[in-house]
Amino acid sequence: MDPRQVTGVYGELSGLPAPVFAHVSEEQLPELRTYTVTAEWSQSDLVRGSRLCYSQQWTLIADSNNHQSIRTVLPPGPCVPVSGELLSGLSPIRALRAVVRETSGHQLLEIWDRHGLRKCLNLTALNKHGRVYDDAQFGCLSWSECENKLLYVAEKSKNTSIETHDGESACRKLLVCVIVPKQDRSVYCEDWGEALTNKSVPVICVVNLQTGSVTVLQGVPPDVSPGQALWAPSSQSVFFVGWYHEPFRLGLRFCSNRRSALFKLDLDGNCEYLSGDNLSVSCPRLSPDGSVLIYLQGRVFGPHNQCLSLRQLDLKSEKTSTLLDVVNRPQTGEFAGVYEALPPCCWSADGQRVVFSSARRNWKHLLHVIYICLSDLSVYGSWKLLTVQKDLMVVCCSSPNTPPTLRVGFLPSADEAVTWRTLQQPVMTFDFHWTVLDVTPPAEEDNTHYSGLDFGAVLVKPPLYEAKTPLVVFIHGGPHSQFAAEWNCTTAGLARLGFAVLMVNYRGSTGFGQDSILSLIGQIGSQDVKDVQTAVLTALQMDITLDPKRLAVIGGSHGGFLSCHLVGQYPEFYRACAARNPVINAATLLGTSDIVDWRYTSVGLQYSYDQIPTAEALAAMLQKSPITHAAQIKAPVLLMLGARDRRVSPHQGLELYKALKSRASPVRLLWFPEDGHSLSRVDTQADCFLNTVLWLHQHL
Repeated sequence: MDPRQVTGVYGELSGLPAPVFAHVSEEQLPELRTYTVTAEWSQSDLVRGSRLCYSQQWTLIADSNNHQSIRTVLPPGPCVPVSGELLSGLSPIRALRAVVRETSGHQLLEIWDRHGLRKCLNLTALNKHGRVYDDAQFGCLSWSECENKLLYVAEKSKNTSIETHDGESACRKLLVCVIVPKQDRSVYCEDWGEALTNKSVPVICVVNLQTGSVTVLQGVPPDVSPGQALWAPSSQSVFFVGWYHEPFRLGLRFCSNRRSALFKLDLDGNCEYLSGDNLSVSCPRLSPDGSVLIYLQGRVFGPHNQCLSLRQLDLKSEKTSTLLDVVNRPQTGEFAGVYEALPPCCWSADGQRVVFSSARRNWKHLLHVIYICLSDLSVYGSWKLLTVQKDLMVVCCSSPNTPPTLRVGFLPSADEAVTWRTLQQPVMTFDFHWTVLDVTPPAEEDNTHYSGLDFGAVLVKPPLYEAKTPLVVFIHGGPHSQFAAEWNCTTAGLARLGFAVLMVNYRGSTGFGQDSILSLIGQIGSQDVKDVQTAVLTALQMDITLDPKRLAVIGGSHGGFLSCHLVGQYPEFYRACAARNPVINAATLLGTSDIVDWRYTSVGLQYSYDQIPTAEALAAMLQKSPITHAAQIKAPVLLMLGARDRRVSPHQGLELYKALKSRASPVRLLWFPEDGHSLSRVDTQADCFLNTVLWLHQHL
């Protein structure tokens, strides 16, 4: 297989754009009503080695007799590059666009209107705070009702500002002094871990657009880090989520189990709790009339990702109630729970319905409270809501053979179906064959504490498959995540190059209820390994075109952990393995991971901040690790490691590399000095795909 061919296939597939954000505005003209849909897209460019972002607009003309029926969709406008923008937000009334942009080492706040740039502030030069947060965990950019103020989160300034008064000139001067005692220059500063490096002490900031001044709000409790802030009604106070950082910070990325609370802070510095104690909360969203605040709530510690409840707070009565509870074990065809963040705009115009996307078994559904499925799974396997505004839903749809597609539809009345319109078809679709498998573990592998659970998988096959097609078993990380029946660039690339791909959602994956998630606690390295093996045997039995003698396994993080387990526990079964940042020895990982709590929880042990490792705990972690099977591994192993990984230290992969090298087992290691746990840099992803395909081709 020619490396240029592999790179060409990957470049073509990874270059397909995907919508990541959308906004809807409405305009009433004398004889008709129009809606403008603005979508922002992300696209990888291998030449630049970076991701490009651009926006595009569509004008929708409503039916004159029914404003919630689309009569005409006009051709879209040109693609406008928006690369370099860290955050952006449109004001609801005057359609002002706020942008936080990075330019020559400075962060600028720009305000744009219909006539061009209206105002520009150099936030770095103002020196009121450190870098603005643009991540999904803390970041926000919220307009006040009067549209004269903006709210965002930034790192607390390390400078000490002293304001002095000059009596002769009667002018005020601001002196900025960096006062760092010599003995404190090397003091360790905690941050929030993987993908949140150097984000340590966030502060809530308000910029007054009339005066151009920036104020850091006071009154946030000293033991919490604020984020996800939004204005309360009347814009005299703000709501925010505060994550507790005492006695020390644990990694937040992909962790919905961190102790946090919902707060209300007024502009005078008075702060009050709005949620209970010892809970995890996220995603506060205010209803259109400002009367109700909804948010997601979960448990602290335990599984790092979990089924969440949807809570509502009546701001007038100050009473909290549950809109959607945790689903322990969903019935066939029923709601399976909430597992992911709410979109920024999720309320219907009348404030009576909430719309969101969530996993259900091997699919991703579009839903609204109370559980009504709005998606058509006969067309697409995944429906992801980008926004709902003016009751117009904008969604990203995809399937394993269909790249991301932008669609719109109005929220229906009771018992009515949605009339969907496609705004943007993908540049190309593929004739891959795909099917969803429901897998039942054999009786001897049933979990006695959570009996009767099943799981699933998605099988994708190339269009022109051989009589005996090589099968690549693709295992997701987490472990509490999911492979939905959606577009996946790696899977599509492998199928394009002649491989069949089986993506397994073993017990513990999201979308199957909280019982499934809890069933994996204490059972890693056994239940999940056997589930993957059962799924493979089921696929081979169901489809005789798959070649049982040409099997490989790939995965990252916990997926890499399982990949290495499988080639160690079933050494005669698999012919090749490719693992990205795998957990190899949970005992040696204990002191280096940013989520040390999960190292205890995963093996069935309780965690507390003051935990001291014991011989018994370390023995349990070692016993469940792939390193214990390293001597049995026969399949050639490709390891891909990010030197800046703070979730799973790259020394984990090195440990297996040395164990295999010492036994003269075939092993190859790729080292990416600038990448972290997700190996998400564009050039890294291309390199990983190329090497994985060549490795599989060589050994299958």
